[in-house]
Amino acid sequence: VQLQACGGGMVQAGGSLRLSCATSGLTFSNYDMGWFRQAPEKEREFVAVINWYGGRTYYADSVRGRFTISRDDARNTVFLQMNSLKPEDTAVYYCAAKLRYGGPSYYEKRSYMYWGQGTQVTVSS
Repeated sequence: VQLQACGGGMVQAGGSLRLSCATSGLTFSNYDMGWFRQAPEKEREFVAVINWYGGRTYYADSVRGRFTISRDDARNTVFLQMNSLKPEDTAVYYCAAKLRYGGPSYYEKRSYMYWGQGTQVTVSS
């Protein structure tokens, strides 16, 4: 199983980025797909999740209204559209796959079976 995240970069505050995470080796439609992020010297934290059939999405309070998660099952890919970026959004962003109905919670790292390698997002003020 591989999860390959890309799309990170450097942007000024107020700008936008779109992250992608292409997967292989798993039956994509059986997995809830999430994004987490980790800033320097901080714990990895939940950002957003989309459930296995795409009917439900959940967001961290800090990004709700600015970020949008989506999935394309034909391409086995999950996306994170990030608008109105703030310096506090600076982090390494990770995509992750959680087996549907598996794990205790969408919001907990331990619920996710597979992780991508991360992509750096840097927002300057």
